[in-house]
Amino acid sequence: MNKNVFLLSMTSVMLMACGSGQPRLDYPETAKVDTVDIYFGEEVADPYRWLENDTSAATAAWVKAQNKVTDGYLSTIPFRADLQKRLTDVVNYEKVGTPFKKHGKYYFYKNDGLQNQNVLYVQETLDAEPRVFLDPNKLSEDGTVALTGLSFSHDAKYAAYTISRSGSDWTEIYVMDAESGKLLDDHIVWAKFTNADWCGDGFYYSAYDAPEEGKEYSNVNEGHKVYYHKLGTPQTEDRLAYSNPQYPKRFYSVSVDEEETMLFLYESGEGRGNALYVKDLTRQNAPFVAMATDMDYQYYPLEVMGEHILIYTNYGADKNRIMKASLKRPALKEWTEVVPEAESVLSGALVIGGKLFLTYDKDAAHHAYVYTMDGKMEQEIKLPSLGSVNFSGEKNDKECFFSFTSFTIPGATYKYDMEKNAYELFRAPKVDFDAEAFVTEQLFFTSKDGTRVPMFLTYRKDLKKDGQNPVYLYGYGGFNISLNPGFSALRIPFLENGGIYVQVNLRGGSEYGEEWHIAGTKMQKQNVFDDFIAAAEHLINNKYTNPEKIAIVGGSNGGLLVGACMTQRPELFRVAIPEVGVMDMLRYHKFTIGWNWASDYGTSEDSSEMFRYLKGYSPLHNLKPGTRYPATMVTTADHDDRVVPAHSFKFAATLQACNDGTYPTLIRIDSKAGHGAGKPMSKVIEEYTDIYAFIMHNLNMEFRP
Repeated sequence: MNKNVFLLSMTSVMLMACGSGQPRLDYPETAKVDTVDIYFGEEVADPYRWLENDTSAATAAWVKAQNKVTDGYLSTIPFRADLQKRLTDVVNYEKVGTPFKKHGKYYFYKNDGLQNQNVLYVQETLDAEPRVFLDPNKLSEDGTVALTGLSFSHDAKYAAYTISRSGSDWTEIYVMDAESGKLLDDHIVWAKFTNADWCGDGFYYSAYDAPEEGKEYSNVNEGHKVYYHKLGTPQTEDRLAYSNPQYPKRFYSVSVDEEETMLFLYESGEGRGNALYVKDLTRQNAPFVAMATDMDYQYYPLEVMGEHILIYTNYGADKNRIMKASLKRPALKEWTEVVPEAESVLSGALVIGGKLFLTYDKDAAHHAYVYTMDGKMEQEIKLPSLGSVNFSGEKNDKECFFSFTSFTIPGATYKYDMEKNAYELFRAPKVDFDAEAFVTEQLFFTSKDGTRVPMFLTYRKDLKKDGQNPVYLYGYGGFNISLNPGFSALRIPFLENGGIYVQVNLRGGSEYGEEWHIAGTKMQKQNVFDDFIAAAEHLINNKYTNPEKIAIVGGSNGGLLVGACMTQRPELFRVAIPEVGVMDMLRYHKFTIGWNWASDYGTSEDSSEMFRYLKGYSPLHNLKPGTRYPATMVTTADHDDRVVPAHSFKFAATLQACNDGTYPTLIRIDSKAGHGAGKPMSKVIEEYTDIYAFIMHNLNMEFRP
């Protein structure tokens, strides 16, 4: 129930004297409205509710004023220009992706260095001269149109590709002639969370009805539908292949096997996993038949072999396993086990050359194995070091590639020989970075409730444990997502100048299976924040750093992490960077696809107990007037329709009103950008220049180019 009495009042201009060496900041006036929500008899004020209207003139004026303050502050940082130059130099190297084979040809993505978007190349053989197949940089002048997916028709004549504009989750689909590169007239709009899955002379895709004008990036997304598009026809004639009006807040998508004998339907958005259905395409008008309907588990077909289906699942296996089903008896109760659950988490599986290539997470680092198709382990692939691996290959092709990366090794590609169980370097980038000068170590610490939690630290080999080292503390902790080792050139200037990059494997992720995930959800969400706080305390107690030298960073669910930790323990951190964060835990489910996060968070409408638990850690609702909060720069973007900017807007306005003025409170609002995926390189460099400049300046670091 809402009680909305819009009595506008203007807060006074806040003149805040920042800490030593900091400029005085004159924050914009932010209007307050008398808006109150009532939850189970409790009134909760929401004075900045008007900022939820992201298309209003008032919000636009507020954004402009906030960015002016932020830009003014950042411009005073003396080394900002040098930092931007160094960041530009270190990311300016040739990045080449792992080749993948389609219809006898090799494809790979490459970026010459500073191109806004990666370019897709094709070559007839591995020794042939590559040619450009599709260059997304030509789709816009400023690089804000990103290629998000590619799908070839099974006869190899056509390629459908999906794009995103300005970082939005909204998807458009185009079709091109695969040989000539000529664009066809086919064009799909208002698609979302979908690929183009070819079948016959067209493809399936998922979409919503066209949204209300002016609310494209904020209104709740409801009524996801699956359509079939026949080449050469307008979208208005597309056939509705599946919808379920009874459950408008669910996702529906399909996939077709390579032989076009089976059509799989995925249903999700209710629990922690998905339901799975199958249709026999060899029978006319065959219905969808349920394979598994419990959406608290994951069911993903890996490969179709005749009438049998290999399936990756965590049903009955907290750390995942592989099972086999038959099209004749597809129900879950008829499935048989191929690869049982192991001590480590099965995090990836692929069929290449008639073998199963399996990746396991052991304490958040990858280990790779080759299995027979009937589930017998043949050999381990000894990886170069502690890191992450991704395989590429066809199910009937003996050729196999994999990419490997770690915190100090940029993504390199290797060619693997199955018979010899050996690999050789195929391609490696040349980065302006002395990897030999740095080291990565893995530490384990004890969280508040006694749980053992791992984290990775990367730093210079000559580091001294004198408690004075700057720390970039990063985490996520949610949605069954594992944080594995990986390289980012953007970290190089921070590391070169004595910083420690720390990546924490919090509960809520998938590092130790579904139990680890559930331990960081709903009424156990506080475990995630306790883990992050305990990581900081462990670093302090072991003389790596001190509270005046710690910056905490996280994006999306990780932005929630940063917001919760800085409000619960403001004295423990010197800098906070909540990026595109979920900051209003009472209203998150009322925008775009926020309802889909209820499996991890619960909602304020579930029960009085759930409401009070959410309110107890919601970053927006736990800011207290007169508190000395860390130097904070909130980041968001105008086209973020995943976590709408209103979260960051309201949090920043409240933080500016509550902060005692010792340290700066800024918000950086990007334009023509979204939640992060597909962001052009130019914008990435600008954003991370500002983030690292803010962090390093407020940690009192000296920057040496």
